[in-house]
Amino acid sequence: MKTDLLSNFDISEAGVQSFVSDTLRGADDGELYLEYSQSESLTFDNGRLKGGSFNTDQGFGLRAVAGESVGYAHSGEMSEAALKRAGDAVTAVTRGYSGSYAAAPQKTNARRYSDENPIGAPSFEEKVALLTEIDSYIRASDSKVRQVSASISASWETIEIIRADGTHVKDTRPMTRLNFSVVAGDGSRQESGSYGFGGRKPFTDILTEESWKHGADEALRQALVNLSADDAPAGSMDVVLGSGWPGVMLHEAVGHGLEGDFNRKKTSAFAGLMGEMVAAKGVTVVDDGTIDGARGSITIDDEGTAAGYNVLIEDGRLVGYMQDRQNARLMGMTPTGNGRRESYAHVPMPRMTNTYMLSGDKTPEEIIASVKKGLYAVSFGGGQVDITSGKFVFSCTEAYMIENGKIGRPVKGAMLIGNGPDAMKRITMIGNDTKLDTGIGNCGKGGQWVPVGVGQPHLRMNDVTVGGTKA
Repeated sequence: MKTDLLSNFDISEAGVQSFVSDTLRGADDGELYLEYSQSESLTFDNGRLKGGSFNTDQGFGLRAVAGESVGYAHSGEMSEAALKRAGDAVTAVTRGYSGSYAAAPQKTNARRYSDENPIGAPSFEEKVALLTEIDSYIRASDSKVRQVSASISASWETIEIIRADGTHVKDTRPMTRLNFSVVAGDGSRQESGSYGFGGRKPFTDILTEESWKHGADEALRQALVNLSADDAPAGSMDVVLGSGWPGVMLHEAVGHGLEGDFNRKKTSAFAGLMGEMVAAKGVTVVDDGTIDGARGSITIDDEGTAAGYNVLIEDGRLVGYMQDRQNARLMGMTPTGNGRRESYAHVPMPRMTNTYMLSGDKTPEEIIASVKKGLYAVSFGGGQVDITSGKFVFSCTEAYMIENGKIGRPVKGAMLIGNGPDAMKRITMIGNDTKLDTGIGNCGKGGQWVPVGVGQPHLRMNDVTVGGTKA
């Protein structure tokens, strides 16, 4: 397989361009999307290599957009015959339709990450040796360790986008990740902890001894904290959210509601609120695909639009949505570089990149000291959100009670329950320590998964409903 993707067809580049131009005549928008990808992963569990995989994939997706309708076809066969079959399928939406083909995205010379392929380096043997060392290191750290799992994964993909107007853009996207999971036990009780990190960067940036030992220590620390935790109480209380990964709640409870398609169709809790106060003053939320090496960053989105720094909520006021090309056109807005797809087999839609809240002016210590009695939520696990109503439920994987302005005993089983727009108005203090997560986020929407980043500073939220397990 050649990574000059057009050369894999059995017709010339000019022939492919002519086909795209002819097929999309009369459409409002659309493109031929080409992709070649590689991925690998190794999983080490309880002292032995338990799993490994290596995959390659290639193919194209052809899209025609006519008003609100989309015709889409894809194939893993790079041939003229497959292109013609796809063309016959997608032109169903343009028959009898006469559109005006949209102007091409402005090209960019920016690069948000290296095009170095992380697959195969370090070697298979070196990766297994590292996972073995990680397992031994964690087990030797504490006698309470009962189970250790570690995994290492990487992917590399190159894409090309060919439009009917002759525009031709490319991108090459690396990704690496290292994950740890630890189970600690004391008598009949067992608790778990986890940690992971990575991003659009080579393995040489994440596999240093200092980095993996820090990750291993954090996973073990969280497991031991949870092993000593009390059951969490339930009720309405003030909550302090930690910085970084707790931004996943912002991503789910607010971010999805600010994607263009949900607002165009008026199925978002934020629909029709442009220009209105949807959060407390001081709250500014952005989606930023331009952070070098971050997991959610993209040089261009999957329609060819350059990644952007997009302000969504500014000082509490709703000022923007995340847009792909189709929804932006239908809403009379500008594409924001958020048209993303999982692969060539999927249609693009508005998706987040790195979504986070900007810093305020309070120190984390000031925020915690301001709470007489409440919950300090340091890390989250799974959650559920209803986009239409904004209602959410999130489980805490590391949390503590706050008593008289001081961090007290750890608690387990705490859940935060609320409504996204309402929760944003309950923010009363914003920390000065915004940071992104460590590079582990994946986002699901419409059956598609894409890598994302989340982040925020420490926050105080008043009168939040907390679900607990304390009898």
